[in-house]
Amino acid sequence: MAISITTPLTKEKVRMLKAGDEVFISGEILTGRDAAHKRLVTLVNEGKPLPVELRDAIIYFVGPTPARPGEPIGSAGPTTSYRMDAYSPILIEQCGLTGMIGKGERDNSVVSAMKEHSAVYFAAIGGAGALIAKSITAAEVICYEDLGPEAIHRLTVNEFPVVVAQDSFGNSLFESGPALYRKE
Repeated sequence: MAISITTPLTKEKVRMLKAGDEVFISGEILTGRDAAHKRLVTLVNEGKPLPVELRDAIIYFVGPTPARPGEPIGSAGPTTSYRMDAYSPILIEQCGLTGMIGKGERDNSVVSAMKEHSAVYFAAIGGAGALIAKSITAAEVICYEDLGPEAIHRLTVNEFPVVVAQDSFGNSLFESGPALYRKE
């Protein structure tokens, strides 16, 4: 069964999601990769204000390609999430980040922060960036423009397709999926 959610992604919404759920996200999400994450965490560590509000937000780990004329964005496929593992716990714990989208497993520090602070990790389909981009109706750079495609963008999405890979209860599709396959 597919679940539709609209941002902001509150902790109450997060707690309704279970590993393996198919989800369609509508509303606004942010983008950011490792360079942007490093800058955000540096500001947090220095006690300085962030250039973007992360409370109840979703960050999509993507560096989109340039948009074709008349399109809001180019290809927008997920990047491997482990590069953000050093930064995500701080953004979850101290900034209220509740959702992340990428590909691949997260490390134990991220999973612990997700459990303790009610956050969720969604997986998007790697290699399907052109298809995923069809659910993005608007895109604007909101900070770190000097990072090019890795700048933080605000995306407006409509029925953005993801799967709950790791939920706020510590359940992981990366564990349950293979276990189910082995049983069958």
